[in-house]
Amino acid sequence: MLVLTRKINERIIIGDDIEIVLVDIGKDQVKIGINAPKTVKVHRWEVYEEIQRENKAAAKSKGADQLKSLPDDIFKNLGKKTK
Repeated sequence: MLVLTRKINERIIIGDDIEIVLVDIGKDQVKIGINAPKTVKVHRWEVYEEIQRENKAAAKSKGADQLKSLPDDIFKNLGKKTK
């Protein structure tokens, strides 16, 4: 892990297109700003953990037996018109 010391309004650059700015320093927290391309996902850690839990739960909800019939189901429906 790289640890850096920054003052308010000082910046850190990651790669060529991600910028971290120290916006404010409080008694118990710091406020940072992140400038990154829209294609880069940026989450607080607790939000990221929740997303991972939900993804794992969704993956478990589809059993292997259900997925085996998926190609057949797709081919059966190719000739049908959608509403």
